[in-house]
Amino acid sequence: MSTSLDTVLAHLDSTHESQMQRLFDLLRIPSVSTDSDHDADVLTAAELCARYLTESGFKAAVRETTGHPMVVGHVDGPPNAPHILYYGHYDVQPPDPLELWDAPPFEPVLRAGANGEQIVARGAADDKGQLMMFLEALRAWNDVGGGIPIRATVLLEGEEESGSPSLDPFLEANADELRPDVCIVSDTGMWNPSTPAITTMLRGMVYLDVTLHGPSHDLHSGMFGGAVVNPLNELAKILGGLHDASGRVTIDGFYDGVQNPSDAQLTEWNNLGFDASAFLAEAGLSSSTGEAGCSVLERIWSRPTLDINGITGGYGGEGAKTVIPAQANAKFSCRLVPGQDPAAIEAAIRRHLDQALPEGCTWSIVSHGCNPAIQVPTASPWLEAAQVGLEKIWNRRAVLVGCGGSIPVVGSFQTVLGADSLLIGFGLDDDRVHSPNEKFDVASYRGGTRSHAAVIASMAAMGRP
Repeated sequence: MSTSLDTVLAHLDSTHESQMQRLFDLLRIPSVSTDSDHDADVLTAAELCARYLTESGFKAAVRETTGHPMVVGHVDGPPNAPHILYYGHYDVQPPDPLELWDAPPFEPVLRAGANGEQIVARGAADDKGQLMMFLEALRAWNDVGGGIPIRATVLLEGEEESGSPSLDPFLEANADELRPDVCIVSDTGMWNPSTPAITTMLRGMVYLDVTLHGPSHDLHSGMFGGAVVNPLNELAKILGGLHDASGRVTIDGFYDGVQNPSDAQLTEWNNLGFDASAFLAEAGLSSSTGEAGCSVLERIWSRPTLDINGITGGYGGEGAKTVIPAQANAKFSCRLVPGQDPAAIEAAIRRHLDQALPEGCTWSIVSHGCNPAIQVPTASPWLEAAQVGLEKIWNRRAVLVGCGGSIPVVGSFQTVLGADSLLIGFGLDDDRVHSPNEKFDVASYRGGTRSHAAVIASMAAMGRP
């Protein structure tokens, strides 16, 4: 197996340019799952991913759902090989605001960066670049490694950026086909450009889209101002009251069940050498805000949050238009930690909004996602096998970290398929995920592709536990 891995790694090094071409072809497809104008593009991306899998020896197909399709591929591998399920998502966030991009978001380019060349495009890091790493590792094993030495299933989703409404029904309907020994998700980050990481904690999510309705139509602010309710004014007051002066969320029951990190965890985090100033500087900031008495790592890994993600209403165009708007809208998300019940949090928010409802107004509320925080086991033969593979490539063990983001599929894999996940990603804090000029370092891509190849070898060597 060692000789085969060496051959695979050498092949990955020698075929880098063709790998870049395949990645760029995928990045050029504007597969924005939240925008129905891009439905055809989402399907095109799915079909391209299925073609890549077929070229790598998989039996692959684009599978219909009630929303955007799943891509599923299988390869049997040798007898008694472990069954590994790889997950990624081929859909992307909207690229707006377009004027802040240095180049068109769906015309990928290479540019110089602090760690060498960077791939700049929407989806470069989240998640097309990351999923292509394991697809290329599997392709290399098929082409020059004597065949893929594990039983592999690849599941690629087209709705991750729009709440994954079709995911759980698809998993439930196809559980027997998909159920693995372990799942590998590559949608997280490294500790730094030279240190791999395995993420063991993820925050959950509640995302609500709320609209406060007032007058039946927009009104002249001179003729009606001061005499009628202004939904924008009232919504701003309500949103402004969602946090107290210490940064805590004011919704009753919001902190019920929150589990503080253990002393051992805090010690481990403190020993990571996290540079809070550098972390903030990447965002153009010099100081941290949030819940008082907590470090930056605690705030993003182990404390729940509520953030306003967007506010609209009235007139926002050039020049003046003096109106009292008929309605005002806000989108906000809560990142949840272990111990919090997402359904209870959503219900508490709805009660809070109802209690704050101004006279003469009504709410309309739409939920765009509700999933719990996740903790994955740190004492597992799969994690140890992953550590062995990662150390071969990076010459150091991966650190175990938390993550402030949410990956709902990890919880679904636990509850529906009964399988834990290894969160092995290669993004960096400065990748500008979900922002203009999203990028992915070429060094991260190459290291990640080699890492997936080495983890495959390590897991194949351990067999089924």
